[in-house]
Amino acid sequence: MDWQWPVGAVCAFLLALATTPAGVSGAVLLLPVQVSVLGVPSPAVTPTNLLFNVLSTPGALMRFGREGRLGGPLTKLLVAGTMPGVIAGAIIRVRWLSNSHDFTLLAAGVLLPLGLWLMLGGQSTAPERPAPTRRVRALTWLLALVVGTVGGIYGIGGGSLLAPILIAVGFSVYEVAPATLAATLITSVLGIVTYQILQLTQGGAIAPEWILGAFLGAGGFAGSYCGARLQSLLPERSLRRLLGLIACLVAARYFQTAATERSVPRAASHSAPA
Repeated sequence: MDWQWPVGAVCAFLLALATTPAGVSGAVLLLPVQVSVLGVPSPAVTPTNLLFNVLSTPGALMRFGREGRLGGPLTKLLVAGTMPGVIAGAIIRVRWLSNSHDFTLLAAGVLLPLGLWLMLGGQSTAPERPAPTRRVRALTWLLALVVGTVGGIYGIGGGSLLAPILIAVGFSVYEVAPATLAATLITSVLGIVTYQILQLTQGGAIAPEWILGAFLGAGGFAGSYCGARLQSLLPERSLRRLLGLIACLVAARYFQTAATERSVPRAASHSAPA
């Protein structure tokens, strides 16, 4: 057994344990661990992270389902938006776009102030909200569609973008986490399938590190299940600050990605849905 497999499983467990309560899979934070610690070659990072999402997020969803918090209106809206979005985004990326530099800067610019605001206690408790109107549901679906499309184009996290925005506009973390993780799972599955189909028609292929991905997924499954259980024990204010910290870390990762792409313009920089 290679040392990378158990080490990767432990890292995935710890990341999923820390990020799942905030509604983020942790894949985008796992990426630098894969590259710097586990030595995964760059072309294989994205599909390995997608494989991590597919195998790990069901642990959290299983726990949320046992608590009766899966399948609510927000979950259905996010899944309905991200499904067509990720397919459209993958097609756009393969046919028309190749550089993610501008978007990673934009995503970091959005996430950093949101993360700081949440970390510093902005809107520390979710307000009492009336039942969402048709307009609110339509806007939520549109947000999911846009984030799903962006995730399909650039291979970045649906959950890491959706969760801070939804919480900032007044949703509770307890409501957001099951919905964003369900959307992340759907995005990852459809992303893998769509990219495989497009690679067959466009030429070329990028294979994940299957054995390492399985170990990462196993560690992530256990971590996400425990993280979902842990969420019910944490107060809303702590969860918002946790998400703020995660958003700031993801923003820092996007700034790093953009800087790398600027210094090596033709190099492909990969992230994964989170």
